[in-house]
Amino acid sequence: MDVQGYDMPDDLYYHKGHVYAKVEGNKAVVGINDFTQKLAGEISYVESPFEGDEVSQDDEVGTIETGKWVGKIYAPVSGTVSAVNEELLDNPAIINEDPYGKGWIYKIEMSDPSELENLMKGDDASAWLKEEIKKHA
Repeated sequence: MDVQGYDMPDDLYYHKGHVYAKVEGNKAVVGINDFTQKLAGEISYVESPFEGDEVSQDDEVGTIETGKWVGKIYAPVSGTVSAVNEELLDNPAIINEDPYGKGWIYKIEMSDPSELENLMKGDDASAWLKEEIKKHA
């Protein structure tokens, strides 16, 4: 869905820390949303969690940096980090080009998939993003 010029795919779950979770079986692919990557500008560095790290929902697990800004990366669900996007080490701007595809940051093997219920989807995500846009206008 399009929310005031920002892409918010309907099939994703959204965390208030501006990360999304794309569910693939018992895994969640995690990245930052379109609004955040546009607001941040060209991303120059990504510090992601390490493969094997145990994370809990809402934990701060990394950072995203531009020339002028540092943002936090959160865990939308609890579990074990099963993969990190190694391509971001050489080219973190992939996030700017394709935040919901090649610009994913890490994957979590979910320990409690019911935590997805704590995230936003559809109309809830759209209403939340509209408020975020107002805050940053």
